[in-house]
Amino acid sequence: MGRPVLHAPVSLIVGMLSASVETFGRAEAAMSERFGPVARASEVLPFHFTGYYEPEMGADLLRKFLAFERLVDAADLAEIKLWTNALEERFAAEPGCAVRRPINLDPGYVAPSKLVLATTKDHAHRICLGRGIHAEVTLTFLKGAFEPMPWTYPDYRTEAYRRFFEQVRADLVARQRTAQS
Repeated sequence: MGRPVLHAPVSLIVGMLSASVETFGRAEAAMSERFGPVARASEVLPFHFTGYYEPEMGADLLRKFLAFERLVDAADLAEIKLWTNALEERFAAEPGCAVRRPINLDPGYVAPSKLVLATTKDHAHRICLGRGIHAEVTLTFLKGAFEPMPWTYPDYRTEAYRRFFEQVRADLVARQRTAQS
């Protein structure tokens, strides 16, 4: 009989999508209050992979990723997604908001073997975490690099995204080695 083994803590990441760099800063401040300091941030990257978000978010969208210093329990991903959804709603309810959805927040985590994203959308390759939240393995770490799955979104397949996640993974692995010695 197999015995349960607790999962090692993982690196919390959040992908932010918005037309406003100022909104990224405000969201980062709110998330830092909740999750602690940011350990690593990506460059602000143009997001031109789909027009899906334009009706509610506007055109000329930008993407930025954050990785937080404090490691989290992978089992907390559903609660984290519910909290980031509530933060999105807070931003959308602000007076004078020019678009229906000023920011999209996509939390997930980096573990040594994978990048997992949380979502509210169910699909055949996603696992229910509870409370209407699902998770998918978006990238797997093989032969020294993150590799996409057949369902991985086009933007997560790009070298810029994968390079950022590989840096987050390297930080995590270094921390784990230090903790073991």
